[in-house]
Amino acid sequence: MELHHEFTVPVPVDDAWTALLDIERVAPCMPGASVEEYDGKTVTGSVKVKVGPITVTYKGTAVFEEQDDAAHRMVLVASGRETRGQGTARATVTGTLTEQDGGTAVSVRTDLTVTGRPAQFGRGVMAEVGDRIIGQFAQCLAEKLAVAPDTASTDAEEPLDLLRTTGVPVARRFAPVVVAAVVMVLVGLRIRRWRRR
Repeated sequence: MELHHEFTVPVPVDDAWTALLDIERVAPCMPGASVEEYDGKTVTGSVKVKVGPITVTYKGTAVFEEQDDAAHRMVLVASGRETRGQGTARATVTGTLTEQDGGTAVSVRTDLTVTGRPAQFGRGVMAEVGDRIIGQFAQCLAEKLAVAPDTASTDAEEPLDLLRTTGVPVARRFAPVVVAAVVMVLVGLRIRRWRRR
């Protein structure tokens, strides 16, 4: 599926470009993301996604396939796999920055493919979740750009809580999945206790 998001940050385009390429600085702004290693081109890390009582962790890599300093355009290809499951996620993210009234307009196009449990939520839910995540990212990035890099806080990463992020209307769509998962866990626990007897 294809997703498109736009946001602005209150700094000149060259400053925004430099900040967005500073992975260690901006990674804490992405909900649930954790960077383990970055060699200047490839990022290795994980993303935690929480849906009610269930937390799914994806581990993988993201590679900068393009970094055009003159055009302020980047292409990032990311792929990951569930650490406890068969689900996968792959995204090609194209970001373009343009000067706008002394600030910077950021356009992000994402070609996303997801398999496993999150895939059943559909495009509508994924787009809504994407909107909320990009909104949180843009606000955090603007705050980080307003302070010097050495004074910016580095909060510990927490799982991206989809129910809290999307709010009640979308949370209702998740409810059957969450209930089914809880029932499966409870049944599994009962079977284990029965076998021990």
